[in-house]
Amino acid sequence: MRVLFIGGTGIISSAISRLAVQMNWELYLLNRGNRNGEFSGKNVHHIECDIRADDEAAVKAKLENALKKSGAQYFDVVADFIAFVPENLQKDFRIFNGLCRQFIFISSASAYQKPLSSYLITESTPLANPLWEYSRNKIACEQFLIDKYRECGFPVTIVRPSHTYDERSVPLGVHGNKGSWQVLKRMIDGKPVIIHGDGLSLWTMTHNSDFARAFVRLMGNIHAIGEAVHITTDESVTWNQIYQIIADALNVKLKAVHIATDFLIECSQGRYDFRGGLLGDKSNTVVFDNTKLKRLAPGFCAAVRLDEGIKMTIANILAHPELQKEDPEFDEWCDKVIEAQETARKAFLSS
Repeated sequence: MRVLFIGGTGIISSAISRLAVQMNWELYLLNRGNRNGEFSGKNVHHIECDIRADDEAAVKAKLENALKKSGAQYFDVVADFIAFVPENLQKDFRIFNGLCRQFIFISSASAYQKPLSSYLITESTPLANPLWEYSRNKIACEQFLIDKYRECGFPVTIVRPSHTYDERSVPLGVHGNKGSWQVLKRMIDGKPVIIHGDGLSLWTMTHNSDFARAFVRLMGNIHAIGEAVHITTDESVTWNQIYQIIADALNVKLKAVHIATDFLIECSQGRYDFRGGLLGDKSNTVVFDNTKLKRLAPGFCAAVRLDEGIKMTIANILAHPELQKEDPEFDEWCDKVIEAQETARKAFLSS
């Protein structure tokens, strides 16, 4: 199979790229070349350009030249992992219409209705998220592509990931702009960590290796054309359980402080996007019905249990200091928020 990934080196796409290499597919990676070192071999081809900024004709010329060298007229699959607004997809459509047999757009499960009318999410759950611009943009992207599928048969498949993680970062609910390490460091140092709300809402986290195994089953799959499908594990856990799993993997005692989501949003003062990331996503209980995925990819079942995946991720982070990005600003912010809640509690009890 001849596949082109726009991006191809991120949390989700890197696992799919690795799997494509293992399957000996002809893999073309179209990106700026910043993280392509991992992917090499006789069947791996790099097309260095910035599809968002570079001239459209120049990008298409590079693609046609790559196809010409391989003696082909089209890509079997093109997957865009870095499209976030409709303008990105409009350009993709102009470039790839007629150059691929399947175009896969990576949307987001955060596009599903917020607040949810039912905790159990299927692909027919309405798309509506007034709380997060990121999600609204993904919805608009989906609408554009579905319109093109209906108008001219553009062979689109829409994939909606939920919270997917890899070996480079632990998935969390509340963290700073530099990633998850500072929360892990607080745990290691014996400091309290913030859990939004009461920590009892259910959440679903999927290891990127499981996501990749499902994703490749959709590639070249004629039954996936014109369809939207989410890819998640069947395992759902509470945020309290998630943070406990992380503490157990670090072999430390969890010192959790539960703080109302609304209070966190007010205290962030725009520094952190908790309105979208929490109210528009992680503070909601979400359980996914994966029946459609299993119909399109018979036999698929996620293999990495969350506690196992977290252990692997933490072991990798602890072994690679370059992944341990400290965030003193976020650390100080956590201390202030926790202190503010404690001060209010003491003031109330003494009144």
